[in-house]
Amino acid sequence: MSKLLDDMNALAAEISVCRDCMLHLTRDKSVPGEGNVRTKILFIGEGPGANENATGRPFVGQAGNFLNQLLAIAQVKRQEVFITNVVKCRPPSNRDPLPEELSACSKFLNRQIELINPLIIVTLGRFSMARYFPLQRISSIHGQGLWVNDRLIIPMFHPAAALHQPSLRAAIEHDFSLIPGYLEQAKERFDPKPVIEEKPAEAPKPDNSAPAEPDTGEAAQLSLF
Repeated sequence: MSKLLDDMNALAAEISVCRDCMLHLTRDKSVPGEGNVRTKILFIGEGPGANENATGRPFVGQAGNFLNQLLAIAQVKRQEVFITNVVKCRPPSNRDPLPEELSACSKFLNRQIELINPLIIVTLGRFSMARYFPLQRISSIHGQGLWVNDRLIIPMFHPAAALHQPSLRAAIEHDFSLIPGYLEQAKERFDPKPVIEEKPAEAPKPDNSAPAEPDTGEAAQLSLF
């Protein structure tokens, strides 16, 4: 087992027994997150719901089913990415997470980001977006990839928003369709393709030990290196 996976498992175990905010009093299971720890794309949602609280897995209800469809639009498989939330325990009655709960969980999310070190972070919903763009409205910047500290952040509507407002579905699907292009952009920034220059070969030095061949009039071939 790799050290990265060991570190992620140790962090998940720490999250499972955390008592740093009041959410631990009502949780059944904490939801650290799941997926490929070596991914280039990290998805950050808001908080676990009832299904997630029961299973300990993120995005397993109706919103999770829609997220799976969106990942297919983005041309990635769920097992290829990592999915987590800004808070790791369910807020009662699915209410918004409180500032002190966001603060208590921020150290865990910061550590996950540090360990995974993704090229792209996709924020799902306004609370994860607010980590990077606290003064923005999600309706104004959704789908726009913006560089923050050498990482491409793409704010998007939470998949659950389309379940409550079907009119948002087309916008969310379109935003996810942009992910492959953003991924290529991020890869190019940190791993640019080498530029191959074509140069003519140096003229061969004459061999004075042998008589010169007669000129046949044929053009010399160029080699590329």
